[in-house]
Amino acid sequence: MNTKLRCLLLDDELPGLTYLKMMCEQIAELEVVKAFNDPSVLLKEAPALDFDLCILDIEMPGMNGLDVAKALGGKAVIFTTAYKEYAADAYDLEAIDYIRKPIERTRLGKAIQKACDVLLKPAEEKNYAPFNTNKGKMLLFFRDVMLVTIADNDKRDKLVYLQNGEEIILKNTSFDQLLAVFPANDFCRVSKKDMVALKAVKFFVHNEITTQLTDRNGLNRKINLSEIYRKDFMSKL
Repeated sequence: MNTKLRCLLLDDELPGLTYLKMMCEQIAELEVVKAFNDPSVLLKEAPALDFDLCILDIEMPGMNGLDVAKALGGKAVIFTTAYKEYAADAYDLEAIDYIRKPIERTRLGKAIQKACDVLLKPAEEKNYAPFNTNKGKMLLFFRDVMLVTIADNDKRDKLVYLQNGEEIILKNTSFDQLLAVFPANDFCRVSKKDMVALKAVKFFVHNEITTQLTDRNGLNRKINLSEIYRKDFMSKL
């Protein structure tokens, strides 16, 4: 598990950006990946950068920080601004924190500690995680999940079969992202298409798993057990 948060910074005013970068570099829990003074450049480069958190100024010409946060698609953010009227919008976007300018180091440190509590806490200590779904934002409790498979309509989405029979689509989520937050001892990737809860396994043979789930015909749902995942699956059982 990473012990530091990898962070992007954005402020269109260079003196403010320089000051923010200096303060962030003095916080042991932070690693500044890159600082930007143009939101369009940040959004262009972000897909190629490895980062956990963005600290975004809100009030900027053209695209503001709220727009940037939306475009980043669920990445953790801390907003900074001299204007208090944006607070409600910031919390609607589920920002980790909202800091009024001028930024004080103590106040920034508290915001980073909040981010660490959310982003660096081991997955085993959590029993849920937030996701964007086809039904809106939700807290998905791991105990409810039986099977995760690639959605038919969009391979970037994942279809989740819940213990109560309900089905949920997780939007634009990879198996790597899911495995990073799901309890490692309770879930296992078993093929390129499937990740299963161990409690959902009823039977298995060399290349196939029969689950506790039933299909529309009342038959137990079966999934492939691929060779490249078999060793990990067997070790967890």
